[in-house]
Amino acid sequence: MSSKSMSLSIASPFDGMLALVFAAAFLGALVVGGRAVDGPMAVHAAIFALAFLTAAIFLGQRAVMANGAIATPETGYSDEVIKAGVISSVFWGIAGFLVGLMIALEMCFPDLSHGLPWINFGRLRPVHTSAVIFAFGGNVLISTSFYVVQRTCRTRLAGLIAPWFVFWGYQLFIVVAATGYVLGVTEAREYAEPEWYADIWLTVVWVVYLLVFLATLAKRKEPHIYVANWFYLAFIATVAVLHLVNNASLPVTIFGSKSYSAFAGVQDALTQWWYGHNAVGFFLTAGFLGIMYYFVPKRAERPVYSYRLSIVHFWALIFLYIWAGPHHLLYTALPEWAQTLGMTFSIMLWMPSWGGMINGLMTLSGAWDKLRTDPVLRMMVVAIAFYGMSTFEGPLMSIKTVNALSHYTEWGIGHVHSGSLGWVGYISMGALYCMVPWLWKRPRLYSLQLVNVHFWISTIGIVLYITSMWVGGILQGLMWRAYDNLGFLQYSFIETVEAMHPFYLIRALGGSLFLIGALIMAYNLWRTARGDERVETIATAPLKPAIA
Repeated sequence: MSSKSMSLSIASPFDGMLALVFAAAFLGALVVGGRAVDGPMAVHAAIFALAFLTAAIFLGQRAVMANGAIATPETGYSDEVIKAGVISSVFWGIAGFLVGLMIALEMCFPDLSHGLPWINFGRLRPVHTSAVIFAFGGNVLISTSFYVVQRTCRTRLAGLIAPWFVFWGYQLFIVVAATGYVLGVTEAREYAEPEWYADIWLTVVWVVYLLVFLATLAKRKEPHIYVANWFYLAFIATVAVLHLVNNASLPVTIFGSKSYSAFAGVQDALTQWWYGHNAVGFFLTAGFLGIMYYFVPKRAERPVYSYRLSIVHFWALIFLYIWAGPHHLLYTALPEWAQTLGMTFSIMLWMPSWGGMINGLMTLSGAWDKLRTDPVLRMMVVAIAFYGMSTFEGPLMSIKTVNALSHYTEWGIGHVHSGSLGWVGYISMGALYCMVPWLWKRPRLYSLQLVNVHFWISTIGIVLYITSMWVGGILQGLMWRAYDNLGFLQYSFIETVEAMHPFYLIRALGGSLFLIGALIMAYNLWRTARGDERVETIATAPLKPAIA
């Protein structure tokens, strides 16, 4: 097939119109950049202009090559965009883990930044959180949701350009957000720090993502909507609502990067943690439960233990999670009844969370022996165990008496990373290990032994990380609340900081081990995609491609 006929087969009748839209957006970005009132806005206007110009040229060329011809529909699944998502997931994951190690070392050695503002802790910390949550986790969610919805609906992704717009538009948002943090641009809202123009762009991308997912479900050939798609849809729709409300702000000028929140005082705090906790609940939990409900049964070659329990898990989780945000604001100006409401719903979350954990683990009924020979399945099972542990610890820490000790301490950091590294990290890596051989049509991974090495190095790293933060955090909390015989604080704040130094060193060691594991994974996936096969002593059967 010639290059022109190939272009015709994927050309969209809207290419020319979209090229004009992006050309107009390019001119708008040039105007904003030329009249920018601060440096960061000028930099970001240039980034947007370059991206819009590239899109306009690409779409214009496609429209010219099509020359009015009617596009012939493609057959099979739309897997190229998923491959791109897998590659970007690995790239952003390593970048995020590397920045995390950097700021962990800065906590041990404060002079490590050498006074450079671009790499100090305050600027790199949001780079780390956004990179691992939204860049790594977001790309994993987008790519796996596109993979799963096609297989479970037995239909191709809706749209020709739209899925690629979601992918590239999301990468543009990540670049703008990360460069903004380094340049000191931030709304100072936890997990929602990009400024107003980045928020608007993400809204456009996310709406297209939702429409692609809904349109794919609408044209499905399978009458039943598999439960994994329920979790993906809840994640996409709820994150959109959270984003729109929490990021409501008014820019000082459209030619500047600074804006002010639409909320103030305790209302602003409550809105922030309604968003913050539900970003955890729907972005880092519901979406990755969609991964669990598809990839664990597929890898274990067993049906979900209880489909009825999965439906109960879904409805109970999404109803209860949305009310739990106030537990981040205990002992603050928030009304007492709202604090108690958040604590109560947090405790109630134990039930659906553990129901999902039990459902995931019991899916291996009759296949537990596979854990001895399949380190990918072992990684995903350990991820489910971390999910259960984190969803036990979270409600425990929301109880007011426990929260009085744990809040603002490193115990919270240990809790967050037991969920992010153990649950989100491992279930994501397990999905990547599954998808690469399936997408690149390889009989198996390049090396299961390397997966085993990755698993144990990373697990040791996670254990070192979270235990050091648990013990150090409890020590920190006890020192803060210790009084002498005269009723004065027994320890100064700097003494508590000095006491944490060895725990920070252990955390940095744990983070470095986790990063090493990720690098091993990247090498293994690269060799797999190339088609290399390594002769190993472990007997492995070829992986069956995921069809449904």
